[in-house]
Amino acid sequence: MKILYICTHNRCRSILCEAITNGSNTPNLEARSAGSSPVGEVHPLSLKYLEERSYSTEGLRSQSWDEFEDYKADVVITVCDSAAGEACPVYFGQSIKVHWGLADPSKLTGSEDEKAAAFNNTIDIIEARVKALTSVAEKDLSGEELKTALAELGAK
Repeated sequence: MKILYICTHNRCRSILCEAITNGSNTPNLEARSAGSSPVGEVHPLSLKYLEERSYSTEGLRSQSWDEFEDYKADVVITVCDSAAGEACPVYFGQSIKVHWGLADPSKLTGSEDEKAAAFNNTIDIIEARVKALTSVAEKDLSGEELKTALAELGAK
């Protein structure tokens, strides 16, 4: 299952999802991330907390969804509320589209401990969703069944 995670700026939440999904070492899952208006750099705390949790950050970059016209994602998952409301490009037309809303830990302006807690909480949520995603990917679900199962994961 090829997954494209989308967040407007592609610098935090979608990057975390990409790294965690690929770090699950599930042979039938391949993830990438992109943004509708990428900022061009990954948030440094995204990299820091991924590395602290032993996820590879190699190759992670902030990029436009236009770079994925030929990717042919099976599933497009929006992870920020602003991206959920955007119209996806026509080349995602065959992809199942679902929303997994996540609070943006990079917007927190508190202490270092508060920032660490916010990032680690977001990573915990993504890890739980990816673990559940792994079992969903192993099932032979039809398009609508798969969309429903994936949407339910985002509600947890």
